[in-house]
Amino acid sequence: MPLLNQVQQDMTGAMKARDESRLSALRMIKTALKKLEVDSMKPLDEKAELQVLNTLIKQRREAAEMFRQGGRPELAEKEEAELKLIEGYMPASASDDQIQAAIAEALAETGVTSLKQMGVVMKAAQAKLSGKRVDGKALSEKVRARLS
Repeated sequence: MPLLNQVQQDMTGAMKARDESRLSALRMIKTALKKLEVDSMKPLDEKAELQVLNTLIKQRREAAEMFRQGGRPELAEKEEAELKLIEGYMPASASDDQIQAAIAEALAETGVTSLKQMGVVMKAAQAKLSGKRVDGKALSEKVRARLS
């Protein structure tokens, strides 16, 4: 089932349950997906849907961090609740062992030994981990540590 349809069904359930915070977060997800669909003028594929969700997750993390720094824990908790809801639509995260194995395979494939060529390793590692959720920043740090 396309993600947009799933979100719409969940919105109906949230409306019936009168769960305003969940409904609000679901509307935000649907709006982001529909905007990309309208902008691209074609139905979304799974990769595009995941890209939208990754963007929303990144925004929620940054907003929660900024609210905590600004002394607004109630707003940070709201952002984190939305983050958890969005993550529920994402595929399973790659384990640390899977990430390390993908980095090792990428290094063996590319033969890279210098930090200057880190981008080549990153691209190969991300290709190995496709279909799984991976934090790009964490992956970058692990690749950097292996190349240093």
